[in-house]
Amino acid sequence: MRLIVVSNRVACPKGDEPVEGGLAAALVPAVRTSGAIWVGSSRKPTSAAEKEGFAQMEPLGRGAVVTIGIPSEQFSGFYEGFANSALWPAFHSRTDLISTNVEHYVSYREVNALIARPLLRLTRPDAMFWVHDYHFLTMASELRKLGIVQPIGFFFHTPFPSRDIILSLPHHSELIQAMLNYDLIGFQTDADLENFADYLRQELNLTGNANVFTTNQGSTRLACFPIGIDVEQFAEQAVTSASQPEAARLRSCLQGSKLVIGVDRVDYSKGLLNRLRAFDQLLQCHPEWKRAVTFLQIGVPSRGKIPVYRQLQREVASLVGDINGRHSEVDWIPIRYLNRGFSRASLAGFYRAAHVGLVTSLNDGMNLVAKEYVAAQNPLDPGVLVLSRFTGAAKQLDAALVVNPHDIDGVSRAVVQALGMPAKERRERWDAMMETLKSSSLDMWFSDFVSNLAECPRAERCAWTPDVASTPVRSRQLELTAIP
Repeated sequence: MRLIVVSNRVACPKGDEPVEGGLAAALVPAVRTSGAIWVGSSRKPTSAAEKEGFAQMEPLGRGAVVTIGIPSEQFSGFYEGFANSALWPAFHSRTDLISTNVEHYVSYREVNALIARPLLRLTRPDAMFWVHDYHFLTMASELRKLGIVQPIGFFFHTPFPSRDIILSLPHHSELIQAMLNYDLIGFQTDADLENFADYLRQELNLTGNANVFTTNQGSTRLACFPIGIDVEQFAEQAVTSASQPEAARLRSCLQGSKLVIGVDRVDYSKGLLNRLRAFDQLLQCHPEWKRAVTFLQIGVPSRGKIPVYRQLQREVASLVGDINGRHSEVDWIPIRYLNRGFSRASLAGFYRAAHVGLVTSLNDGMNLVAKEYVAAQNPLDPGVLVLSRFTGAAKQLDAALVVNPHDIDGVSRAVVQALGMPAKERRERWDAMMETLKSSSLDMWFSDFVSNLAECPRAERCAWTPDVASTPVRSRQLELTAIP
């Protein structure tokens, strides 16, 4: 069996290079051990005159990474445009931030078609395709158009919101109909799955049987596959990294104070501003913690070409400066804000040094930072996870201190509770969460999805014929403008 994995971002890290994004961090170890071929954008825009095809192919453990160039005139409309200024805000329930146009949508559909065509060179009779995330909602439609009858699966790393939110997304009907060319669609949580099924029932008038929906394009099954991490590998990495110079310097500079840590891309879905305000509230209401606690926030820059992200970068930096200006002393700064990425090895050491892991996402598919923080802890003296209820992880890690990230006072109180929690309670909570992590590991997630995809029948898709959800071309722009 040949498994072909498709995502927008791919990674072939050398040594301790940082791996950007939760999707890439999850797929790197899976591809290394499974022998899959991982295909995605080179993220280096090409000219239209350059020949389509693979830009580069590199080994990654037992597998390989293949990158494909995207013409520069389409890349921006695809990536900064429809994918991250329409789909991302919609899937994270921020309809107020949707900003797109028909040109962006056309580029999005064209890039899906462009990535699909070179995949034919990798296809063989026993191949299966596993497509990841919102960048490639219409990939299966393009592959079917090219004659692919092998199983094609899709996994949402993002949340899938309620039907009233999706109705705010331009071209929602055409996109969801195109997705019915997938044999299997996976979700992080049961709530995400039910939201998608509700759309199919209410908007497309489809009736599902045990979450299998059948159309003239074939049958599509919906299922829940919560993503995990390699628990034992990350725990071992944390032990090793804790003795490395970077983690040692961090512990030394704390001068005996306790450490709260947050690690995120700078994204409006992560609740960074509320998190900072909660820490400010802690210092104001509990002055006894001044000099006794330090907050390390690692904020990895993200999507800097999109105005709302640039604005958020400025707001976070300004708020950090304001809080530090009001609370700092000559030999103590309450917030250390590092606006860059770190390798997973370094992060593992940082997590192990932290007494509190703070995750305050306003809306998150899973949030692997929460799971990595737990896995990195010292079993004899573990830290405490403070976790937003609006993450997929909160559905599994209910032994964390689960908070409403919109409740600034509530988050502040939870951090104070975590800082003062007795060792016995910390160990009990950590034991419960580790048991959950081990029972839903990365290997289990990967093998569960692949085995379910392999069970999908291959013959049902043979009679597929193009319909309105086929690839749009530039001549369709006026028609697309009128599509809801």
